[in-house]
Amino acid sequence: MPAAMDRGAAGPPSASVVGSVLERVSLEQVFREHKERVFRAAYRVTGSVSDSEDVVQSVFLKLARRELSDLGEDIQNIGGYLHRAAVNAALDLIRARRDAQNMPIEDAELSHPLELASRGEGEYSPLELRRWLRQAVGKLGTRSAEMFMLRYIEGRDNSEIAKMLKTSRATVAVTLHRTRSMLKKDFRAYMEGSK
Repeated sequence: MPAAMDRGAAGPPSASVVGSVLERVSLEQVFREHKERVFRAAYRVTGSVSDSEDVVQSVFLKLARRELSDLGEDIQNIGGYLHRAAVNAALDLIRARRDAQNMPIEDAELSHPLELASRGEGEYSPLELRRWLRQAVGKLGTRSAEMFMLRYIEGRDNSEIAKMLKTSRATVAVTLHRTRSMLKKDFRAYMEGSK
């Protein structure tokens, strides 16, 4: 009897084995389809290729440790789920780095003398302003930071953000207004402190 026909003697593979194989194939497909999007979302937050690669690895490792079926409603919008996970992981990375440095943000800005020496009074390099914005967004609450990044960095409208984050457009609008107000106040203080 050929070996292929002999399989019946051992019995069909168990449901858990089949489920595990399907889960792995699904995860690989999700990775292929979404890794670039996760990378771009992380890069917009961190501004660093290596940090963004770390975020991609972290997001997909966490996903691999979970059963895809455990994602519930998030499986219907896996792209949105992964985007949120990337933004959150990138923000966590920024916060952890800031906390690890154990220095006030103002002092961290002054640690780049070449940038500061090349500017005139009241002038800031785009790199310096991006660094300030990343650090300021890193100090926001997770929900506010997510909404801010989606709206002002990725250019999504309030309806899209509400759908992705499973909240109302009004909540998005109010959160964005409060976040902008807080960031404006912080930026004014930053500008005043560096004169």
